[in-house]
Amino acid sequence: MRRQLAVILTVLLTVSAIGPAVAGAGTGTGAAVQDAEVQCDYPRTMTDATGEDVTIEDEPESVVTLYPGDAQLAYSIGAEDTVIGMPVSQYTESLEAGDRTDITGDDGLTPVAEEIINLNPDVVLAANIALGNADLREQLEDAGITVVVLDRATSLEDVRENVRVTGQVTGECDGAEETLQWMNERLEIYENALENESAPLAYYDGGESGDTHGTETFQHDVMTTAGLTNLAAETGQEGWGQMNSEVVVDANPEWIVYPDRTESPPSADALQGTTAVSEGKVVAVDDNAMSQPGPNVVYAIDTLIEAVHPEVYDDIEGDLEAVDGEYRDDGNESDGGSESDGDNESAIPGFGTAAALIALLAAAGFVARRR
Repeated sequence: MRRQLAVILTVLLTVSAIGPAVAGAGTGTGAAVQDAEVQCDYPRTMTDATGEDVTIEDEPESVVTLYPGDAQLAYSIGAEDTVIGMPVSQYTESLEAGDRTDITGDDGLTPVAEEIINLNPDVVLAANIALGNADLREQLEDAGITVVVLDRATSLEDVRENVRVTGQVTGECDGAEETLQWMNERLEIYENALENESAPLAYYDGGESGDTHGTETFQHDVMTTAGLTNLAAETGQEGWGQMNSEVVVDANPEWIVYPDRTESPPSADALQGTTAVSEGKVVAVDDNAMSQPGPNVVYAIDTLIEAVHPEVYDDIEGDLEAVDGEYRDDGNESDGGSESDGDNESAIPGFGTAAALIALLAAAGFVARRR
């Protein structure tokens, strides 16, 4: 009997080990993530965006995410159970905040030092915007709280790196690698499907003042990955800036992309002379997905492909749903939503097979009682 049990456990461990490799076979960039070394050892010292070495002595049991994008990152990798404080507002409405403490002021965005210090978290995860709030960081560090500031995401590759670092900060390295695999497989589907498609000129209308993004932004990568040519980048703009409406009209973009916080493009009146406005080729993207450097950027890409390249989207929709079904808890559709607030085990490749085998063995009386 003991020999049978040993053989069975060996089989189960083998299945669990090879499951991810089988799931990632033949996926190009996805396979590379599976081969990446997962490190979640402590104490851990890392150099964050401040340029200072930050040491996390033990795996954190309590985390505060300082900004909405930080909360999205933590939730996306299965670290939400350690999150005790976060922004609770329209900027995190796709996350299930539950009884977590809202650490922001009335605007739902600005962190309040006293709220965070009262929670006394093991670590605070902060987006790069925290570099502009030195007083807040100083107050938290003076209170003995470890603060890790993420690097600014200027590309989708930087977004992926933030996912990986969030895993190291929260102790969810496996969950981070899982999320990277999900992102990479989706991105590979987009790339292959759009390889021979034209990329119409598009303008991102971020506000009435002409706010838009050029190169050196992850939003630029979102648009180009979705099969669009970014007008601001074509004019040589780097980063976020403002573009005169007359320049936009002269360039005559075929599409206008805008955040869904407004009912129509903010600059629509000034852009009446463009093909995009006259033909109604405008598309709203989820503002949170487009503005926060987290995994949900893929949902903004989905929205753009569906609007601009509908035939392509019809062809790949089933593949995208299959990837979601394999890696996400509830097989999220492309609506900008997040994972459920439960555990993340069912999202791990190979887990389903092993769990099913264990259940069968237990029913047959092979697995000894644990209590």
